[in-house]
Amino acid sequence: MLKKRYLFPIFILLTVVLIILNLNVIDQLPQCEVISENRANINSSTQDSVTVIATKLYEGGIFKNMLQGKGYRKAWATPITIPKVKLDTLFGGLTPIKKGGGNQTRSLKLSDQNNNCYTLRTINKDPRPLVPDIVDKLGLAGIVTDGISAQHPYGALIVSPMANALELWHSSPRIVYLEPQMNLDSFNHDFKDRMYFLEYETEGSGQWTGLNNIVKITNTKGIQKLDLKYDNFAIDTANLIRARLFDLIIGDWDRHAKNWGWIVTQDDERMLATVMACDRDNVFYGIGGIIPSIVNRPFIQPLLRPFREDIDYLPGMIKPFDSYFLYGVSENLFFEEATYIQENLTDEVIENAVKHWPVIFYDLDGENIIRKIKSRRQHLKKYAKEFHQILEERGPLKEALKGSTK
Repeated sequence: MLKKRYLFPIFILLTVVLIILNLNVIDQLPQCEVISENRANINSSTQDSVTVIATKLYEGGIFKNMLQGKGYRKAWATPITIPKVKLDTLFGGLTPIKKGGGNQTRSLKLSDQNNNCYTLRTINKDPRPLVPDIVDKLGLAGIVTDGISAQHPYGALIVSPMANALELWHSSPRIVYLEPQMNLDSFNHDFKDRMYFLEYETEGSGQWTGLNNIVKITNTKGIQKLDLKYDNFAIDTANLIRARLFDLIIGDWDRHAKNWGWIVTQDDERMLATVMACDRDNVFYGIGGIIPSIVNRPFIQPLLRPFREDIDYLPGMIKPFDSYFLYGVSENLFFEEATYIQENLTDEVIENAVKHWPVIFYDLDGENIIRKIKSRRQHLKKYAKEFHQILEERGPLKEALKGSTK
């Protein structure tokens, strides 16, 4: 047995090694690396495209993989060919409105002539705003930055086809490259020469949905205001449960109030809000390695759950958002939606969805992700029952819902 007097020196040694392994921490948002540009023939229907590498920041050897996890390091450093876009012609012409973004993502909101709203969200992440000062002073900021390697850079692309099969609304993300252009105006400096997810925003007229009776698309704050204002207002609870159970299958633990939009429709009898998922940065969260496996034990960090064949700690994936909207809903409705998902998220749907990736990304991670999705789907009724039990045990939300008005 290792003597206690050796533990502190070993800890110091590991800390030094980790600092050395992560000295490539950067001082700004990572910039993608352009490998080649491809010009479409003037008579061709194809767009100009560019082959890029998202970032080589997370590359590492055997020792780094062992200590900090393999994650999706290879995917981040693998070239991908994506279309270039011009804002003056895209969707009939898009106008930049304002900068946005959360703690890790830089984003730009845009609007078209029909008041449909879109957003450009950087694929590269910058977690430095989340790094405590003491961690930065100790030289450990690079370790936090390296944690982004657990996020698959293109995971959102294969979620959409599965959501379609389940009749779930989503933001329809696709990858684009933005060159300097006049339509970017004053935003050129911050947003040119980068790769983005281009997707629908959680606001706007919602004409893109094709629904005849749509009122608008709004965020969770807007939904709460409508609920207070109109007596005939209702939430499509069954669809929300389906969306949340789907989150469990794809391992998306980051589902707070701001990561949802709502499509509001109206008929003669009522106004109905149906949820729309956005921001799929943390699907298939590939955490591993000695250090993250210790830090992410449920009693230390219950929220960042790894994507495995079985959910290791379901309470960590259930949010105040769920307590606010789903507390008091019957267990039968959870069971019915779990059954619906198991019947409609077939093996064929899952496999075809993952094949939306270019072959090289499928070869890297596709079969592993398919196996885990199928396993979680198989156990979904068990998860649904536990989900309902946890909500009942926690009771109604007793505090303001973060990112909301009440």
